[in-house]
Amino acid sequence: MGKLFGTDGIRGVANQYPITCEIALKTGQAVGVFTKENGYQTVIIGKDTRISGDMLESALAAGVSSTGIDVLLAGVIPTPGVAYLCSTVKGAGAGIVISASHNPYQDNGIKIFKHGGEKLSDEQENKIEDYILNSNIVPRGNVGKMAVISDSLERYSGFLLAKFPFKKLDKKLKLMIDSSNGAASKIAHMVFNDKLFDARFIYDSPDGKNINDDCGSQHTQELQRLVVKEKADIGLAFDGDADRFIAVDENGTEITGDRVLAVCAKFAKERGILNKNIVVSTIMSNIGLGKTLDSLGIGHIKSNVGDRKVLEEMKRSGAVIGGEDSGHMIFLNDHTTGDGMLSALKLLEVMMETGRSLSSLASVMTVYPQVLMNVKMDKSRPDFMKIKPIADTIKTVEKKLGDAGRVLIRYSGTQPLLRVMVEGPDQSQVEKYCQDICKSIKENI
Repeated sequence: MGKLFGTDGIRGVANQYPITCEIALKTGQAVGVFTKENGYQTVIIGKDTRISGDMLESALAAGVSSTGIDVLLAGVIPTPGVAYLCSTVKGAGAGIVISASHNPYQDNGIKIFKHGGEKLSDEQENKIEDYILNSNIVPRGNVGKMAVISDSLERYSGFLLAKFPFKKLDKKLKLMIDSSNGAASKIAHMVFNDKLFDARFIYDSPDGKNINDDCGSQHTQELQRLVVKEKADIGLAFDGDADRFIAVDENGTEITGDRVLAVCAKFAKERGILNKNIVVSTIMSNIGLGKTLDSLGIGHIKSNVGDRKVLEEMKRSGAVIGGEDSGHMIFLNDHTTGDGMLSALKLLEVMMETGRSLSSLASVMTVYPQVLMNVKMDKSRPDFMKIKPIADTIKTVEKKLGDAGRVLIRYSGTQPLLRVMVEGPDQSQVEKYCQDICKSIKENI
């Protein structure tokens, strides 16, 4: 991991290093040079609804244009919408998304796509980071133009819906949709429109500061309540930049990414479209996903955490379905990156084609009790397994769990946190084990 880039771009508190106008300007210049070196002429910039988005957009756009590369501003649009535009706009050599995903509004981030709509490789990130930090790279000559893509949402929603020629049902599915006051706020109305669905929308009035504020994929309590109250067939909760989603079944039960992967993989196999008969998830996936895929005769590969790592493993193995329990799912036959709206449409397709409720479909997978706790850290990231009291606590828990569970501890790639995950057959036992490990970490780091 570099000095700037984490698991998903550059991220931090807006107006504090590294999410400053100065770094944004240099990042724009670096992306402009990168684009020029690869023989393209245009960079597309999109953003979510954070109040700091306009500030960073201006700095990034100025940086790009100072290298002689043109800028197209897509406005507020989901992250995968920028990826789509990168693959369809003539001359587009890169796309920049200004978003901190599911983080609170005070944070922001910079994500970069290359031509074709894929995220950068590690090598390409390192090259751009080197340009930002170490090089005086701006050529002194022509200046690029700036323009606005006025129909970016129309293009992107059209792309999504063209993939789903939904059959007409006697009764439309009733949807409850939480847009997290983020990038999905407007386009959700276009995708889940009243010609196809009976949809109700909540948290779709962004004011720059209410993005992810007790809503969206990280906070589904209100959505769960309303799904039951309104007798909806399903609830869909997106995160701030709509590259992931979490479902809620008709009983108000949260259905996370692992169960959606299981449902969609089973459906794809039955239809003969699960290429290589493989699903890719991450090391954070629930034990139940692996057991379910095994029972269905589907191969299962685990990657490191992060959608880029999932995508790398999918391309290596030939898999076409992969994702994370957080709701970040990739359907490679349909898009180049994780897409919350596309994933939601995939799940709706299964419901409409089978005529089954979400709770019935999701019962294909038994979820093992899993507890995830975060320990706040300073900027240091010591090797906790070299600290004997912590290592001893972890080994004791692992011995008690045996083959019936597991412990996974990792530093967050986007926040100053050490994430402790314990999984096993008993909820109260798992909670106690997780608390024991967190206590040891706090006492010894």
